Amino acid sequence: MNRRFRQFSRRLVPGLQLTLLMVVTLLLFFSPAKSVAADPATNTAAPDNLVGSVNAMDDKYRVAIGDQLSFQIIEDEDDPKLLVVTDSGDLQVPYIGRFPAVGKTCKELAAALKVELEKEYYYHATVVIAVDSKPRSRGKIYIVGAVHIPGSQEISSDETLTVSRAILRAGSFTEFADEKNVRITRSPAGGPDAKKILTVNVAEIFEKGKTENDLTLQPGDLIFVPERMIRF
Repeated sequence: MNRRFRQFSRRLVPGLQLTLLMVVTLLLFFSPAKSVAADPATNTAAPDNLVGSVNAMDDKYRVAIGDQLSFQIIEDEDDPKLLVVTDSGDLQVPYIGRFPAVGKTCKELAAALKVELEKEYYYHATVVIAVDSKPRSRGKIYIVGAVHIPGSQEISSDETLTVSRAILRAGSFTEFADEKNVRITRSPAGGPDAKKILTVNVAEIFEKGKTENDLTLQPGDLIFVPERMIRF
């Protein structure tokens, strides 16, 4: 009886070893490839102070070229990193690389980066972004045509420069300016092929107070004030 049991055991043990080896191989093969992720089953809700940080992110100011941003992924437990918005309007973001930032609020940018990070690197990423510093000037706009002082104008970092304000800075309209058809040529980050031409009725802004139509200018915008075809 004992001899038969030992013979059976000798046959059984190699089989068990092979089975265990196959199980371990399958587990390794099908394990998640995300290098910085934790098991989603063990993820817990973010602490209240982190939720507060996310909700408190700026949703008004729009990121501009030259801004220095504080960037942090809470799950990494690292100190915030400083990222600078380049002349092309991008950030060099850890794991992701170049990512467009200009024109987004901190809250919008954090939400967009969260989506990208969770595609490949994280099961859950809590991204916190804040503006650490701004350059004195965000860039220049240019105004030509029927104004008294044509030329370039600086946009300071703490200023919202609109079409009507730029015209006032330029000494206002000349006598025969076409105030209803002021044209703004804008070249977005997509390059010259993506340029837009916008028309603003500045007469309505000045005369009727329709400030909701007063376009906010961006660095590089070109304002052209044409003259009226009929002068009277």
